[in-house]
Amino acid sequence: MNDFRLTRRAFGFGLAGAGTFAILGRVTRAEAAPVTLRMSSSLPADPNSAHWLWYDRFQSSLKNKVGNAVEIKYFPDNQLGKEADIVGQVKLGIVDMMISGSSIWGTLAPEIGVLDLGYLFNSMDAAGPVLDGSAGKVLNGIFADKIGVEVVSWAYSLGGRNVTARQPANTPELLKGQKIRVLPVANFVATLKAMGASPTPMSLGEVYTALQTGVIDGLEHDAPTVLALKCYEVAKHISLTQHICNPQTIVIGRRALSKIPAEHLPAFREAAAEASAFQRSKANEIEASALAKLRGNGVTTHEVDRAAFKQLVMPLWDEFAKAYPSTKPVLESITKA
Repeated sequence: MNDFRLTRRAFGFGLAGAGTFAILGRVTRAEAAPVTLRMSSSLPADPNSAHWLWYDRFQSSLKNKVGNAVEIKYFPDNQLGKEADIVGQVKLGIVDMMISGSSIWGTLAPEIGVLDLGYLFNSMDAAGPVLDGSAGKVLNGIFADKIGVEVVSWAYSLGGRNVTARQPANTPELLKGQKIRVLPVANFVATLKAMGASPTPMSLGEVYTALQTGVIDGLEHDAPTVLALKCYEVAKHISLTQHICNPQTIVIGRRALSKIPAEHLPAFREAAAEASAFQRSKANEIEASALAKLRGNGVTTHEVDRAAFKQLVMPLWDEFAKAYPSTKPVLESITKA
């Protein structure tokens, strides 16, 4: 091999190793390889899914801003695993991102359970500004310090949670003793118990049969979920308690965040903010549509004296703040809003 060929090869190797190419005397940086991140969801890829609404707008906004440089692949229906397992995998970097209700994160940081307290927010619309402000900053800090992940954004559930049952439950006296399926989360159970119900934790997939057989008298959930489960076939009364308005949380692991090139991080965050604004704007519309369809299927909706229920639930706020003092600023921000 002659000296010219050896020198040319050595020169080319040195530039390639530095991530650059020499073209007619000009040096340009090599284009970074595209980044692909995996996002987990427990819900179906459906236009009426709170998760899909957020992801679909996020991915399209991100593509408009950075092209194919950063792509988010969506895995619905627990394809990557159950939520209880995915939270740990996001922390470890095995799964990059996750969209879920905030409640599941309480398994790693019980302070997050503050968002599951009853009558914390008057509506989902009231939750947004609070979570975008000082309360959200405190919660973001808890996610970062206690779990080691970052909250990308806060989105909405598709309406507050109501009591759907075979009998009306629009007063504490009427709700008293009714066996109501609740999410198996501590503050959900405590809230329904304080409201007068007999809370019965069980998986959502068991609810319809449990209603049919009388194992439970009703469930607490948002209207679109009640419609999707066809619970209206066996439970004809929805009491609009709106007792819990907890958010959807989009979270990314630190390892995944480090994969995103610095020049694309602003676009990533902007796309997330745009997706949340869009998803929030659709939540009320979808809830109202679901309630209308439920009424069309023979369901009677009942207005509720929410103040009477709230008075029964508020002692739980003090108990929780005493147990987890770092959540006091969150509660203070919410009560001042």
